[in-house]
Amino acid sequence: MSGKSGANGFFEDNPMAWVGVALLGLVALAALLVSNGTIKPAKKIAVAKSAKLVKTAGHAIVTPAHASSVPPAVVKMGERVFKENCEVCHQADAIGKPGVAPSLINPEFLSLASDKFLMSTIRDGREDTGMPPWAHLGRTKIRAVVEYLRSHQTVPDRSAQVNNEADSHGDPRLGQQWYENICSTCHGVAGDGYAAGGTGTAIGLKGFLNKVTDGFIRETVKYGRSNTRMRGFKGPTAIANLSDQEIDDIIVYLRSHAK
Repeated sequence: MSGKSGANGFFEDNPMAWVGVALLGLVALAALLVSNGTIKPAKKIAVAKSAKLVKTAGHAIVTPAHASSVPPAVVKMGERVFKENCEVCHQADAIGKPGVAPSLINPEFLSLASDKFLMSTIRDGREDTGMPPWAHLGRTKIRAVVEYLRSHQTVPDRSAQVNNEADSHGDPRLGQQWYENICSTCHGVAGDGYAAGGTGTAIGLKGFLNKVTDGFIRETVKYGRSNTRMRGFKGPTAIANLSDQEIDDIIVYLRSHAK
């Protein structure tokens, strides 16, 4: 122990104490400057008014509404083309109608669907369904329709992440059992959807399967689509709490069945 006494002795024995004194001095100076208006405190970062609490892929997140850099004129063109050609089936604002055409502005759907998927589906249509090809519209108008649909988007675009998921591997025989017991009620025994009188889309046809990845199907089966008849099948509150392997068995069955 040092023999020095008083403040000088304390600071000589504890040199780091000067750092504390200096920091306290800076805090006091800042408080003084704020109080007399010399400087202004930083504003708190707030979530934008357009932010919404949404749930995607089973997780609640806060995200701003879809912000697009696309010129408003392009979105307006897409809206006009949609109303002239698509609204008769997909309804006003693309909300869809069970048994006729699916919603194209469903948040989970827009989150999983890539622009390539949307554009190619519009261009090629879906063979053996009520969705005809619209290639005659041309790329510019088809792109405009996609941007119009995107203008309704409220959740992040996860298509790249989902499309990079691993391919499914499993037992198509088990998949068939699950499909027939759970999925066929809405999507039809042969997976031909509305043609079978169901309320689900034709997920067993090549026109669909050739354009979607296993990740797209997997995420849809797991978490469903809000405000539609497509409920989720993963988790304790789901219609049927399927395991990841059981879902992959269904996907493998669909792929093999459509060949």
